[in-house]
Amino acid sequence: MPLPGPDPRPARRASPWAALPHGVHRLTAVASGARTERATLVVAPPEVPQPPERTHGFLVQLYSLLSSRSWGMGDLGDLAELAAWSGRELGAGFVQINPLHAAVPGAPTDPSPYRPSSRRFPDPVHLRIEAVPEYAYVTGSERELLDGLVEKAAGLRESVLEHEALIDRDAVWALKREALEILDKVPLGPGRRADYADFLAGQGQALEDHATWYALAETYGSEWHDWPEGLRDPRSAETAAARHELLHRVDFHCRLAWLTDQQLAAAGHAARDAGMAVGIVHDLAVGVHPGGADAWAQQDAFAHGMSVGAPPDAFNARGQDWGLPPWRPDILAASGYAPYRGLLKGLLRNAGALRIDHVMGLFRLWWVPEGNDPTHGTYVRYDAEAMLAVLALEAHRADAVVIGEDLGTVAPGVREALERRGVLGTSVLWFERDWEGTKRPLAPEEWRAGCLATATTHDLPSTAARLTGEHVGLRHRLGLLTRPLAEEQSEDHAEVADWLDRLVELDLLPADGRGDEEEEIRAVYRFLRRTPARMVGVWLPDAVGDRRPQNLPGTWDQYPNWRLPVADAKGRPTTLEALAAAPRLHALMDVLSARTAPPRERPV
Repeated sequence: MPLPGPDPRPARRASPWAALPHGVHRLTAVASGARTERATLVVAPPEVPQPPERTHGFLVQLYSLLSSRSWGMGDLGDLAELAAWSGRELGAGFVQINPLHAAVPGAPTDPSPYRPSSRRFPDPVHLRIEAVPEYAYVTGSERELLDGLVEKAAGLRESVLEHEALIDRDAVWALKREALEILDKVPLGPGRRADYADFLAGQGQALEDHATWYALAETYGSEWHDWPEGLRDPRSAETAAARHELLHRVDFHCRLAWLTDQQLAAAGHAARDAGMAVGIVHDLAVGVHPGGADAWAQQDAFAHGMSVGAPPDAFNARGQDWGLPPWRPDILAASGYAPYRGLLKGLLRNAGALRIDHVMGLFRLWWVPEGNDPTHGTYVRYDAEAMLAVLALEAHRADAVVIGEDLGTVAPGVREALERRGVLGTSVLWFERDWEGTKRPLAPEEWRAGCLATATTHDLPSTAARLTGEHVGLRHRLGLLTRPLAEEQSEDHAEVADWLDRLVELDLLPADGRGDEEEEIRAVYRFLRRTPARMVGVWLPDAVGDRRPQNLPGTWDQYPNWRLPVADAKGRPTTLEALAAAPRLHALMDVLSARTAPPRERPV
């Protein structure tokens, strides 16, 4: 056999950047004619970190999870308790929550966590007031006032839990804000003050801008376009003077960001101490309110007169306008992706993983010009390689898993690009069918491994509502159906029957278990466990038979979106303490894990 001859192809040169450390580098080139050019180079790992083991956990909207100690809505103390309990007793590897981004202040406040004032900083409405260290040192008349607020908070909690009222975020914040004003008067001890100073230095200009916007909003309202002209520019002399004049209020809002960051960190520590493989999964919304803090502080980075949305499709012939200004891809590139890097760094600071809502937005977004219908929008592309490289870099620095919400219309090549970078996708049971062939439900082994597998999401019916068809009745009562009720019910029944047949075929549902709601729900999660998915998410309301979706797309005031507490099958709100003792929950979680041993020891 003849020996191979020389390879005619030219030798591949090693990349001149291969020896550079991971990070963002600024390159400067000076030509012979004294011409200078600069560029940003992002050196990133090839992929984001992966879950250290196959795992399962809870999905929950934090505000909906009330305990006997929270003030009328779920808080970061409840999150820490949920993580500690589910990690230690149920072997859960993560808890995924809704975005905790700072909301636009006002009355009423938009309850949606997906249209915030700022994605960079969390909302102090999630604080557990009693867990703030300064709470213990309030004395005299201020203590009487604080105790009175605690009593009023108990009334809010009782209203929701005992009288089935809606979560009133504005009322909760009114009480917490008054309490925080009292705590703000307590001097910080030397160690606490040093920690606060470190936080201020670490957050820098971004935090100063954020706190300045909130201080100005107290005087001029939460729509910065309506402020006096000089204050519309965060770098103007007028804004600098106002910041100095409102220095105490600016410091107050800085301190709220610090306190919230501390409690977020405590929840993360509780998850890790409980042996969770992943920990707390935070959520990144698609964009921000056009009148909010981020849009004011980073005006150059946003496209004025444009809004993000979705083109017409089979579900919405008119398209969608989400009212969120998009980032300008040219400004992102020119700044070395500084706004995006800062956002990711802040969110990943206390996260075991990050879920990115509408992850396709890293590739392209549907821009809708102001005053036009969504049908007149167009796709604008982003440098996906750069966006993914920055994501991989920041996730690597935080040692955090990344999950992309890739449901709906996905352009060719997007899922493949995300998979190459190690970004997990999102697979929802009811959507996993052979859409190009028989339309049959996919067998568990046909599912992708690189995903978070779930039975539902916050925008979809609970599993109990899906199995019983109650979600169709709800949409009918609200006038949202586009076809006759009988036709909708027939199609829905056939779809559910397909899945139940599949579950029986796979011996995941006993033949005599059909019609037994709890057994059917357990069979759904047995199916998810049989897939190769790296992460399996249990919608917490499924564990107690809650029928109601947290958000019903296509509604505004017709349905109490984002204001419902977790409830049982009869609609009675359920506390975290009751959840922890619920036989129905434990029977469901036994499907996913029979672990009873204490969490594995972690190296110190």
